[in-house]
Amino acid sequence: MSKLTKNQKLAAGKIEAGKAYSLNEAAKLLKEITFTKFDASVDIAVRLGVDPRKANQMVRGVVSLPHGTGKQVRVLVLVAPDTEIAAAAKEAGADYVGLDEYIEKIKGGWTDVDVIITQPSNMGKIGALGRILGPRGLMPNPKSGTVTMDVAKAVQEVKQGKIDFKVDKTAIIHTSIGKVSFTAEQIVDNARLFIDTIIKLKPTAAKGTYMKSIYLSTTMSKGIKIDPKAVDDNQ
Repeated sequence: MSKLTKNQKLAAGKIEAGKAYSLNEAAKLLKEITFTKFDASVDIAVRLGVDPRKANQMVRGVVSLPHGTGKQVRVLVLVAPDTEIAAAAKEAGADYVGLDEYIEKIKGGWTDVDVIITQPSNMGKIGALGRILGPRGLMPNPKSGTVTMDVAKAVQEVKQGKIDFKVDKTAIIHTSIGKVSFTAEQIVDNARLFIDTIIKLKPTAAKGTYMKSIYLSTTMSKGIKIDPKAVDDNQ
């Protein structure tokens, strides 16, 4: 077993074993125990009391974080080039805009983007890319707002911090909600809105405790346990 570094020992000493922290405490502590030379991502993992195998207990949604994610999100807009829609998408901040050219690139294995946005009329062509885009979470979907008539608005929202999330097969929702360079207050704001959104999406079929656990961490840090009751008074 590898030995802990000086910084890892220092970080471990700051986290009280078995303690569940408030969001405010956790955000401040997270900044104290992160020693990476790069601007690490702040991640949140929420374990829910649902059975994702049942359609009526699936939890999926979108949320626009008030302070963004801190990440440079690469956006591909699949619409016909040389159109007003394409021009509006570029003006809104899309990194790549086009249709047939990019469909062929994707068929060839290119998926160097974070989000793909398109219009409903183009889904006939894009549907064939499901086997490539689906496993990577890149397939445009009306529920996540990436299949829309207002492409420019969708691009703007994604660039400003809109994220799409979904519970996985182990009943956990995991996503990034910022960077360690954010202030503790910004981390709390983003985390609270994310958690509140999940609470509002509680399936009626879900029984018992809905929010079982919440952990906040950075790319290289140990997870900090959050007290679910401190952020969900409706359990």
